[in-house]
Amino acid sequence: MTDFSGKFFWYELMTSDPEAALAFYGDVVGWTNAPFGGDLGEPYHVVSGSAGPLGGVMAIPAEAKDCGMTPWWGGYVGSADVDADAERLSAAGGKVMRAAEDIPGVGRFVVMADPGGAVFMLLKGSSPDGMDGPPPMAPGHVGWHELYAGDFGKDLAFYTGQFGWTTGDAMDMGEMGSYQLVSQSGGSDFQDMTGGIMPLPKEMPRPAWLFYFVVGDIDVAVEKVKAGGGTVLNGPMEVPGGGWIIQATDPQGAMFALVGMKGAA
Repeated sequence: MTDFSGKFFWYELMTSDPEAALAFYGDVVGWTNAPFGGDLGEPYHVVSGSAGPLGGVMAIPAEAKDCGMTPWWGGYVGSADVDADAERLSAAGGKVMRAAEDIPGVGRFVVMADPGGAVFMLLKGSSPDGMDGPPPMAPGHVGWHELYAGDFGKDLAFYTGQFGWTTGDAMDMGEMGSYQLVSQSGGSDFQDMTGGIMPLPKEMPRPAWLFYFVVGDIDVAVEKVKAGGGTVLNGPMEVPGGGWIIQATDPQGAMFALVGMKGAA
């Protein structure tokens, strides 16, 4: 089984209309979905790509909605000890946003924010079986992780220092600052990179992680996004390695991204 400590491994959409979101992403990304059999108190659908489960979709909890939460994608980072890691990350400049608690039959989690304010979760699963990670760029899975950093320098030091991520090249984006390639798995070559960190663009309302789901043909996916009621915010744009990306919002307003090729359908 893959050791996910310090790495993103589960992705969760909290949305205003789970059934509509499942239909949208099923068409755009190709996911299948199934109800989770455990008792979470709220209906929860597990979504799967070509290599198995990768995340879940659920309604925004009433208390979170009352506090102003809007649809969003969140990511879970693996932890061997949630409470100890939350304390360590807090001492390094992070912040506990929701105290650690157990989910029966699932594991223990805590909601954190990095020094710049981007939210992520830590999770230690209760099952000893664990799960395998997908191969790189597996269809339907997350192929890239991008942080719009509220504090570029502190956030970069936070993730590399606390999670052991390594850095690759940094690309100069002019007035937008530097785009720092990072690897959650170690290594410094381009093929080792799993994401990037950049200063918060002025168009973004708040610091956040953005997750890129792998599709086949990016042009086909763009048309499906539009036909399904989503909005393409940027792209398609070619990136190093020959891939093409878009950033978009789904019909309920959650921001997501896609990465694929041209003519690969």
